[in-house]
Amino acid sequence: MSAVLDWQPKAPYTAEQLLEILRILRDPENGCPWDKVQTHASIRKNFLEETCEALEAIDADDPQLMQEELGDVLMQVAFHAVIEEERGRFTFEDVCREVCEKLVFRHPNIFASSAAQNAGINGWDALKNKEKGRTTLADELGTVPVTLPALMRAQKLQKRADRCGTEQSAPETARQALQATLDDWNREQDAQAAGELLFAAANAMRLAGVDAEEALTFASKRYCAELLAQKEQSGTQVE
Repeated sequence: MSAVLDWQPKAPYTAEQLLEILRILRDPENGCPWDKVQTHASIRKNFLEETCEALEAIDADDPQLMQEELGDVLMQVAFHAVIEEERGRFTFEDVCREVCEKLVFRHPNIFASSAAQNAGINGWDALKNKEKGRTTLADELGTVPVTLPALMRAQKLQKRADRCGTEQSAPETARQALQATLDDWNREQDAQAAGELLFAAANAMRLAGVDAEEALTFASKRYCAELLAQKEQSGTQVE
């Protein structure tokens, strides 16, 4: 049986203390039986779950809940960094360095070093393309994560395609495409027709300035609230 450590974090509470806790939990001999055997793959779903819980706290504008859930997201980031530290590939410090350098590079309007590097380049997207070496349509489309929610990914692909000059950025063209896919759906209600309809709807919404993923998320929330309210008014018991 492993010894119990007489150790606890002390103010000021820092990311380094969080990392030290995770290192203790991951110790091969005396660490926590669960924590020390986890891998990137085994806790992948936890990252997604914690992120979704943080989004709910943000939507609720609940500061106490946000503090808690953002801490859980930070722990997930640190956990993955500690796993990589053990493998000798990178550290949490490397993660922080890279994001700091990225923020400075992408703000030539604020930081002199970035202004010197990026003379003549205007716009956030152009800076990202330079940073990541994206020069072609294939580069643009291939770097949109396949793990994004479907509607979010569709709109990001459409936006990337627009930057490369594809003919889908006119609102009227998008509305016509949406109507055409709706007609197809009315004739043939299968998965392919449904996909084309959703993709066309996402594009029309994008050009109208609407985030399709958020729109559907909040529509689902309203649906639940309205349905439960109707049940309550009718006196029907909700199980």
